[in-house]
Amino acid sequence: MALTDIQIKNLKYSGKPMKIADGGGLYLYLSASGKKLWRLGYYFERKAKVLSFGEYPVVTLQKAREKRMEAKQLLADGIDPAAVKKAAKEEQVSEVKDMFRSIALEWFEARTTDFTEKHQGTVMYRLEKYIFPVIGKEHIARMEPQDILKVVLPIEKKGQNETARRLLQIIGQIYRYAVITGRAKRNPVTDLHGAIRPRSVTHRAAITEPKKVAQLLRNIDGYEGYFPIVCALKLGPLVLRPTELRAAEWTEFDFETNEWRIPATRMKMKQMHIVPLSRQAVKILKELQEFSGSGKLLFPSIRTATRPLSDATVLNAIRRMGYSKDEMSTHGFRSLASTLLNELGYNRDWIERQLAHGERNDVRAAYNYAEYLPQRTKMMQEWADYLDKLKAEK
Repeated sequence: MALTDIQIKNLKYSGKPMKIADGGGLYLYLSASGKKLWRLGYYFERKAKVLSFGEYPVVTLQKAREKRMEAKQLLADGIDPAAVKKAAKEEQVSEVKDMFRSIALEWFEARTTDFTEKHQGTVMYRLEKYIFPVIGKEHIARMEPQDILKVVLPIEKKGQNETARRLLQIIGQIYRYAVITGRAKRNPVTDLHGAIRPRSVTHRAAITEPKKVAQLLRNIDGYEGYFPIVCALKLGPLVLRPTELRAAEWTEFDFETNEWRIPATRMKMKQMHIVPLSRQAVKILKELQEFSGSGKLLFPSIRTATRPLSDATVLNAIRRMGYSKDEMSTHGFRSLASTLLNELGYNRDWIERQLAHGERNDVRAAYNYAEYLPQRTKMMQEWADYLDKLKAEK
């Protein structure tokens, strides 16, 4: 006899589990806990099987009968409804597993371990703020270039061109990881070359005329202030790594070989970089060592020995010497050296390697941090001598 909603609602647990039939193999199972569960008993390939439809009243009587009909139709076609349900569940799990967000988080854990803590935080912020809200729930293998543009184009239209470019870069890295791990067949970001306006190059203010360079060097020699700032200014044109110099540690310097070995973790390209030290640079460093050599940092902050000088502190010293933001910056020492070394006729490859500009061949770069070292050592000593000569000329 077919069940009714009133009958089902009035069912009470009698002390042991019960089965109340509705017909056609469908029945309501009253469990020991008092739950009312829909079940369908059937035979497939001469084997007795049971299919669960869910709990009443979430699954209504009408819905349970519809599910029974769907299962009967599958059986009529020679298909096991339990196998169909299992496949659907596996597909649902796969959908979640292969969502862009899931793979992006997996990529983050596997591929950003070499990033600085600050850079890791920046990447996660961009994922959560800009990327996940738009494509986080999309299946990574089904997205097209147009789907990715939905992330970056609105950002570009706001004038945040660099952010848009960075977002595209992050998505591309995640897709490369997905291709490598077999979750995607291709990287759609490769089809978006030129979709974002190229980055605008910010030219650092720099003095490059020899006479003006000479005056700058004389001004630096005459600068009076906190001793580490004075040394940082003097070393700037001799080592050409202003950012890394401020946070340099004494353990990075070898005065037997007269080399400064900057660890890969502190270099933008994540490759160790060797800076040959001229006699002039070593002399300044030895003087500085008497001031801060007992600590970890070469250039401790005025306020605390545990933190280095800030870029703003060194920049303010340049401003106090009378140079405006359009004339000279801390990074300007690199442009200064690049311009004059090229004019002096030095090999361009030596100069590029000394400035640690991005290596076009990543594999070669990983093994050639000492590339042209003998030539660069000679060049940097001659460069220091040339700067001394400029200072002495009136």
